[in-house]
Amino acid sequence: MAEVGAHLTAAPAGGDRPSVFEAVAQDSLMAAVKPALQHLVKVLAESNPGRYGFLWHWFDEIYVLLDLLLQQHYLAGCSASFSENFYSLKRIPMGDGRQQPLATAGLPKRQHWKSLLLLVLVPYLKGKLEKLVSSLREEDEYSIHPPSSSWKRFYRAFLAAYPYVNMTWEGWFLMQQLRYILGKAEHHSPMLKLAGVRLVRLTVEDIQALEKKWGETTPSQTHSITSRVQSALRRALGGIAFSLSTGLSVSVFFLQFLDWWYSSENQETIKSLTALPTPPPPVHLEHEPSSALLPSLKTVCPLCRKVRVNATALATSGFVFCYRCIYSYVKAHQRCPVTGYATELQHLVKLYSPES
Repeated sequence: MAEVGAHLTAAPAGGDRPSVFEAVAQDSLMAAVKPALQHLVKVLAESNPGRYGFLWHWFDEIYVLLDLLLQQHYLAGCSASFSENFYSLKRIPMGDGRQQPLATAGLPKRQHWKSLLLLVLVPYLKGKLEKLVSSLREEDEYSIHPPSSSWKRFYRAFLAAYPYVNMTWEGWFLMQQLRYILGKAEHHSPMLKLAGVRLVRLTVEDIQALEKKWGETTPSQTHSITSRVQSALRRALGGIAFSLSTGLSVSVFFLQFLDWWYSSENQETIKSLTALPTPPPPVHLEHEPSSALLPSLKTVCPLCRKVRVNATALATSGFVFCYRCIYSYVKAHQRCPVTGYATELQHLVKLYSPES
């Protein structure tokens, strides 16, 4: 490796410098992965809460752990994050007149740990802060805390200051990208500057070294159980990372599509595309005794033929029943007893009158 590294000289200014499109594209790749995985976990949790509910409850912590392992693997083996390696980029320490090390050499320890923390910890804390702000806004809207409490005054001030803090944070990144486009900065992101590294394109020697590293198979020459376990863990992590990289190269368009589909800006368009047709008029089911003619009195339940108790309406048809009657019927038949419309328990709407 030393012989190959001796032939690597510092590239001329701008020759190894990635374009702003490459730099921004690798940033957006991981931003698209998390929402797609989050939606997948949400579907699993809703389909089987008992088995997969914990995944949804601890999604942020599980994701940050997987992200930590993934980024650690790529930083150690490719001198780049997962998304940077996906776009054939690598990180090199800051400094002029130095030879570029091969991607397989890894980063110095100081830059390595700084890069790992900034890649994993900062997005995690930012996401937690956004969730905290969202929950505080809901509490503020519904006045959960007494208006005179000191906590109320504190989080009112926090909510008032957060938009300006967030605007400053986003403006910092925007200004850095503009300086990068104009050639006034070596970093498109402040996180790279804080880590003490800059992005460059992979050279031919880097690609050859990476291919050799991933292709070689080194049999274990030691009989130490600890060494074998560590080697097996490294191979397993490498296999997972390689599978994820290969899968993303095929499904990156699908991930971007999911990110677009579930973004709040496109909900009106999605509603118009997925709008259901107008249902047909109600048809009485004559073969069911409970679906005979409706009672003449509006206060009588169509199922038990008695005065309604705990009036409950079906959102699918609009008819009103006793709560116990319609709950048992929908649970057993999954449809409205009068119209036959497909109905679930979540479509039960309890009605509250002023007298009650």
